[in-house]
Amino acid sequence: MKITYFGHSAFLMEAEGRSVLVDPFFTGNETAAVTADTVSAGTILLTHAHNDHVGDTIEIAKRSGSMVIAPYELGNWLGTQGVEKATPANHGGTVAFEGGSTKLVPAWHSSSYTTDDGIVASGVPAGHVVRFGGKTVYFSGDTCLFSDMQLIADESLDVAVLPIGDHFTMGLADAVKAVKFLRAGIVIPCHYNTFSSIKQDPDQFKRDVEAATASRCEALRPGQSVEI
Repeated sequence: MKITYFGHSAFLMEAEGRSVLVDPFFTGNETAAVTADTVSAGTILLTHAHNDHVGDTIEIAKRSGSMVIAPYELGNWLGTQGVEKATPANHGGTVAFEGGSTKLVPAWHSSSYTTDDGIVASGVPAGHVVRFGGKTVYFSGDTCLFSDMQLIADESLDVAVLPIGDHFTMGLADAVKAVKFLRAGIVIPCHYNTFSSIKQDPDQFKRDVEAATASRCEALRPGQSVEI
């Protein structure tokens, strides 16, 4: 199974001719390695409603016929925007998609989508425990450190994708504590260096993780991939 990092919190997983896109924020993202019109996926997973995570979901889903799995309020709103396969879900629920499944788990953050007319699709954020391509991958979404990550570790994670940017999410020190809680074989940082307020050194995070835990850190740059 291959994971490609596109910048910010956008990822693509590919296995056995199927693909899963996570938080596809390309338009307006100066760090993005691709443009929205070049990306397609059978399934899109969203962690929460902030504009820098919903991103280009509507355009991609309409063009690709993607199933979009999102927290309940966001999923319902996407359905009103013409996303035919919008699938609202909630914490603790597991949703099957072509080639795999995702279980929604808690995240500590906020969640709302802003349009010219104001805020819509408010609700709660979520993480995703994704089983795909024979692997289990945890996308935490935007979150602070919380002790129940130790329960998520019981999912036997091959990969954990964690924000390190600070200011809006965990910073480096708390993200290393999260790695200790989660016990994933591989850790991938995200949600950093997109804006000046979340400037971080992913190579320092890699050094800290590998010095303090048994996990391996893949500090991918936008456009880079890793085979799991």
